[in-house]
Amino acid sequence: MKTFKPSTIMAALISSGVAFSAMPILAQESPDTPIDEVERPQEDTLERIEVRGFSTSLIQSLNQKRFSDTVSEQISADDLGGLPDVSMADALTRLPGISAVRTGGQAAQINIRGLSGDFVFSTLNGREQVSTSGSRAIEFDQYPSELISEAAVYKSPKASLIEGGIAGTVELKTASPLAIEEKHKFSANMRGMYNDRASEISDATEYGHRLSFSYQGKFLDDTLGVSLGYARLFQPSVSTQFIGLAYNGQVDVDGLEGDADGPADCPNCELISEGFEMQHKGGEETRDGYVAAFEWAPIDTFTLKADAFISKFDSEAFARGFRVKLGGINAGITNPVVVNNNVVGGTFSRTDNSFTRVELVNDDNQDFDSVTNLGVNAAWEISPDLSVQFDVSRSSAESDFRNGLLWSLVGDDATAPNPVFDENVQISYLLNGLNLPDVGFNQTDAFTDLDRVMVSKYGIYPFENKDELDAYRVDFQYYVDVPIISGFEFGYRYSDREYNNDRSVFEYGNDSAFSVSEPPLRLTSDMVEQVDWSGDFGYFPSYLSVDLNSALNAWFPGGRPEPVQTWGPGAAGVINGPGTGPATAWTLQESGDVFETVNSAYLMANINTEIGSIPVTGNLGVRYVKSKQSSTTLQRATQLIEDLETGTSVEVSDPTAGAQNITDDVGLINNFYRPALLSHEYSDVLPSINLNFKLTDDTQLRVAAAKVMGRAPINRFAANASTTIETVTAFQDRDSGEITLSNPTARVSGNARNSPYLEPFYATQYDVSWEYYFSDTEGALVIAGFYKDIESFVEDIEIEPYDFEANGIVIPDNVSVPVYLTPEFSGQEAELARDENGDPIFVTVPTENGSYSTAVNNAEGGYIRGLEVAYTQIYSMLPGMLSGLGVSASYSYTESEIQRTLGDGVYAANLPGLSENVATLTVFWEYEGFETRLSSRYRDAFVSQQVAVNDQVVNFDDELVIDYQASYEISENWSVLFQVNNLTDEPTKSYFASEEQTGTIQYFGTQYYLGMTYQL
Repeated sequence: MKTFKPSTIMAALISSGVAFSAMPILAQESPDTPIDEVERPQEDTLERIEVRGFSTSLIQSLNQKRFSDTVSEQISADDLGGLPDVSMADALTRLPGISAVRTGGQAAQINIRGLSGDFVFSTLNGREQVSTSGSRAIEFDQYPSELISEAAVYKSPKASLIEGGIAGTVELKTASPLAIEEKHKFSANMRGMYNDRASEISDATEYGHRLSFSYQGKFLDDTLGVSLGYARLFQPSVSTQFIGLAYNGQVDVDGLEGDADGPADCPNCELISEGFEMQHKGGEETRDGYVAAFEWAPIDTFTLKADAFISKFDSEAFARGFRVKLGGINAGITNPVVVNNNVVGGTFSRTDNSFTRVELVNDDNQDFDSVTNLGVNAAWEISPDLSVQFDVSRSSAESDFRNGLLWSLVGDDATAPNPVFDENVQISYLLNGLNLPDVGFNQTDAFTDLDRVMVSKYGIYPFENKDELDAYRVDFQYYVDVPIISGFEFGYRYSDREYNNDRSVFEYGNDSAFSVSEPPLRLTSDMVEQVDWSGDFGYFPSYLSVDLNSALNAWFPGGRPEPVQTWGPGAAGVINGPGTGPATAWTLQESGDVFETVNSAYLMANINTEIGSIPVTGNLGVRYVKSKQSSTTLQRATQLIEDLETGTSVEVSDPTAGAQNITDDVGLINNFYRPALLSHEYSDVLPSINLNFKLTDDTQLRVAAAKVMGRAPINRFAANASTTIETVTAFQDRDSGEITLSNPTARVSGNARNSPYLEPFYATQYDVSWEYYFSDTEGALVIAGFYKDIESFVEDIEIEPYDFEANGIVIPDNVSVPVYLTPEFSGQEAELARDENGDPIFVTVPTENGSYSTAVNNAEGGYIRGLEVAYTQIYSMLPGMLSGLGVSASYSYTESEIQRTLGDGVYAANLPGLSENVATLTVFWEYEGFETRLSSRYRDAFVSQQVAVNDQVVNFDDELVIDYQASYEISENWSVLFQVNNLTDEPTKSYFASEEQTGTIQYFGTQYYLGMTYQL
């Protein structure tokens, strides 16, 4: 091996870091190419420790980490097959610095070093993946742990890694059939499952199962390899929950003079919540995963591999209970309880101007997700010094989420010919922070009375996403025998991605009262079941659970209606429909396509030298990336003309601006818009360096630096801007003829929360890792530190007032409002007021500039820094049966100066995904075929969007999840397994600005598994 002997001056510069900072910083290598294929074999060979049992997987992981050329964490195949993990999400959270947000009690999206899933990039077999999440965040619960042979988390990048992970890059690998030692391998795993909380929820499934089968074989003198695998998961998904809704109202409830603790625009006001929910949730989740690989190596210097991974994840879930709407700022509020300027209790009563009510909800959600990853790779050793790999891949994902909602309300008398909504609504409550609240309702007895409860509304709101990516890649490795450098790597990659989002809607009835035109449905005894709460929730009032199919068949005997994309008859610009009714133009404006093309190239030098007597390896490289992102959109194409009769301005279609007749699914034609395609291009240069100093045979020091980027979530590029004009109502008194307006002006508001002009997140990061591998026993101690300087984030801002005209957005000066006669009784069908000629009466209301919400790359970045400690040891030095005892533990501390305003400006919160303290601990023992281990994962408070609950950002309380597993090898082929997940039924608890503002309290139950494994 050639060595580099620096001068004394150079050695001093290197030790101080000056030399490296002065050198041009270059970059990386393919994640699916082993390091020994891209560097000359080193003269010094390191002994690999081989043991049996669970400890084997730990030592394999440490070996992979030890010989990696970046700061990384590794999981071996034995880890994935043996740990009690339902998915890869659970498996990854056992690594240092990695945590997860739980969905249904189980890990789904992961956080790395204090950054949420949108900052995490993931590949499968070295190829970029798309996601069913509708963003870039990979839902790792889509990936069965039984089908993944290896996983790695790259915390420091290198130039050959695909760009995109500010937090880190997660690399998953499926099996390579020619890599096995045996001619044939077969395994089968069968487990039954039970959830102990399902029995508390009516109609919930209690039992489930997990099955997996895999085969690997070599044929034709070991030149052809075949790998096949299948994994099935069927499990109940249950939870019992209380959900507080966002604090989006401002009102002065205490009347104190000089009270100035409220928001800037209303210093005397206190914040009030929209309401809360109390629900039983149940359902079933089914995941079917398939993997296949065919590998052909006709000669030693050429390998052709084709592989496929498919996962289908379907869930059908229901939520039953109460949705309590406190009624906003116009509700009658008595005995308010105010803490830190937040109303956390009191009695709310319905008034003529409020919408205070208690809804009995029967939500029915269906989610059908699928992921497909296909690829072909050819590797050719052209000569002893030159190798090349060609790769073609396709990744696609589809998600069809159907959110069906069935609301019931309490009436005075459901048996009456024209039922009337009971407006005597009083709601009393007192939040208890992270404990369940006190609640009381004056309608409690009516909640289970068929003569009072009626189904008032049905709605279904689908979200359909499709995401497809085609990629082409070529990588070269050229080995040289010169000082310092052992070889070069260079390559090119092109990717083409298309994301599609479709929204649609169907609504019938009214959720805040009984509709006359779409009347409520009378319930019968065969449609309902009384549900009582139990356990800690036992004091909540009973309610009627409604059978969805029975209700819909009674309401729609001709068949269940399908949701559609429609302007809605009340939308501006509709030229062939009535002018009243709900405007649902958002179904078209929020639907569309996003396109993304990326060209990237890299050059990387592999380092193999010595500084003094210290061997140094690593890489230095640079990656160039050119990106283009585009989005379809509907742009307003109108002009203002003067109405000669009224002297007011009227908004009309403008064909010269490109306005077109756009027809929706029900035949309504709108001529206020023009289709458009908005595009944005940018390029980036990303340098990186990774150096590994072998201080002793057992100790090494890694240092790394890089500029990294992460693109905004793919759905944030959708240019679905829209403007709306506030609906003003006018009523004429039947006796006096006086006309009353709900508002003197009609406020114009706009929304462009997504934008194709959003640029990536950027960060400069530094890593250092000290690693000590034990020589007397098996294990290691690793201490790592990191620092990320993030330039900016995508942030939602609201500008109020916003000058629409000055920004080129056409709005009318005024609007004409129809006048209705005041109703004579509650629920009376609306009646137009008419003049002496019998013509409808209209009044002219001026418009005024309101707010405009948009997304921007802000200038507010900051640092994230932290420390990680990992310790693994197998105490083989202990006598007898104690020699199988071992521990694997990790702790990470992360802090950031970044503060972000979230939750529609209601409160300031920490960086989403950041837990200051994250820890894992696994204690295991193996002896003569018996193995047992107890694993725990802890993370302290963090900020995140509530997954699968409500679209609101909250602060999550700390949580400790404990799992247990025991297994015994009956024979060489058979073993039995018992495991318990979420041993203590750890809930998730969250809050808004402070703990008195209760967010979510959810209990998911404990899952028990019993099964066996067969291996041949």
